[in-house]
Amino acid sequence: MNSKQSPYDDRLRAVLDRDASASGFVYAVATTGIYCRPGCPSRAPNPDNVRFFETPAQAERAGYRPCKRCRPDDPAHQDMRSARVAAACRAIERSLADDAPPPSLEDLAREAGLSPSHFQRLFKARTGITPKEYAQAVRDERVREALAQGRSVTEAIYAAGFGAPSRFYEHAGQTLGMPPAAYRRGGKGLTIRFATADCFLGLVLAGFTDQGVCAIEFGDSREDLIQALGERFPEADLRDAQNDLAPLLAEVAAFVRRPDQGLDLPLDIQGTAFQQRVWRELARIPVGETRTYTDVARALDAPRAVRAVAAACAANPLAVAIPCHRVLRKSGALAGYRWGLDRKRRLLDMEGQPE
Repeated sequence: MNSKQSPYDDRLRAVLDRDASASGFVYAVATTGIYCRPGCPSRAPNPDNVRFFETPAQAERAGYRPCKRCRPDDPAHQDMRSARVAAACRAIERSLADDAPPPSLEDLAREAGLSPSHFQRLFKARTGITPKEYAQAVRDERVREALAQGRSVTEAIYAAGFGAPSRFYEHAGQTLGMPPAAYRRGGKGLTIRFATADCFLGLVLAGFTDQGVCAIEFGDSREDLIQALGERFPEADLRDAQNDLAPLLAEVAAFVRRPDQGLDLPLDIQGTAFQQRVWRELARIPVGETRTYTDVARALDAPRAVRAVAAACAANPLAVAIPCHRVLRKSGALAGYRWGLDRKRRLLDMEGQPE
């Protein structure tokens, strides 16, 4: 991906925005003789006076001295940021375990000794999500655990810290991927109709719930594809609807061949808060273009979450509809693809061809 901005522009923006997630450089101010980390809470400098260096040692060799507020020459101070985020995560978990509301952003920031906006950026840079989303993810996981243990839906909801069932049901589909009662029974009661069709990548299987397309999978045999669907939904009622779904399967197969035409079918997508954010970002990548995992992480304001982005790509349940095939390594090399690197290469080659 070609950027219209230079590395200097990106660094200057990070300095002026006090972006604590930016890394790989320090900046100095010619009029003060001091160098800082990006994210330093000191007053924003005049851009004309800013100088950039790759390391603190380079800045000091140029005659600049370290800032006493952000201490760019002290690696232990940088580690303190991660420690503050970890402490906030533990505080959120303890509150929910005690059936208490999670700490507010202001309380977490005060404990960390930072402003709320600064702490929010720091937390998001380290985890990929906000403190509020982290609390939601912890609650969701507690619901899944309680339902898996056989507890009633109502018991699971209150045990997870939801003040009222309605607050859980607002996003139950995203949390569980099916109605809560069906999840508690391992998917029993959920009906998934499926069918397969030939496409230029071999066979494609599409699974449909009442909400929309829940699975698009590539494979070499129909039996393997059906088995994979059954492993994802072990207690669901899987119904082979090859004849009834023929028109829809034709649309899916055509979409695989021409993703620029779009898929005019509702999608039933479930995932964690962070996975959902990654998948939404992937959907913004235009046909014929690619991004790196680092690009995606930066677009999410979570530049350190590159591995988490890669994991979200690997968990993608909807091939092509969520275009994880358009994400490459930083070097431009192909990375893992759950349906095989050969299919990833062929998809990219096809999308790069002129009409």
